[in-house]
Amino acid sequence: MMNARRTPGLGPTGRFFGPGELRLAILALVAEQPGHGYQVMGRLADRFNGTYEPSAGSIYPTLQLLEDEGLVRVEQADGRKVYQVTDEGRRAVAEQADEIERLWGRAASRGEWGMFREPEAAEIVGPALRLVKAAVKTLAHAHGDPRVVERIQEIFVVARREVEQLDPRRHR
Repeated sequence: MMNARRTPGLGPTGRFFGPGELRLAILALVAEQPGHGYQVMGRLADRFNGTYEPSAGSIYPTLQLLEDEGLVRVEQADGRKVYQVTDEGRRAVAEQADEIERLWGRAASRGEWGMFREPEAAEIVGPALRLVKAAVKTLAHAHGDPRVVERIQEIFVVARREVEQLDPRRHR
């Protein structure tokens, strides 16, 4: 039996895309802007800020399926197949706008974690996690004392502000 809990940023199967969601994402991207398969693949990867890399083995068969369903059509341009949304495809996008919005919300949420792939992030993630661990451990020993919770929150707020002050964009 499948675990009913869902991980944030993942679909119902534990993978990012649940059944039919990759198809819907690709259709939405083609509706936003026509393009050849490689461009669609790049735009999908961009939605995830590098935390999801689509493969040609998933993109091209899905584009073919969308064409077979009459939701996209192919036009030749500079020797390449350029995928364009059809009127029927536009209607499908409009009908599933809420689901598409949820998909892009998950993509944005997952993409925010892309910053942790930067080598410099490794230098600070360990100490940050140790700080959180110390806070949780202290809170457990304090048995949820509201004064302790409040003080830990204050420490985190002050630390966040101090770190944000280091951001060179704030000094322009």
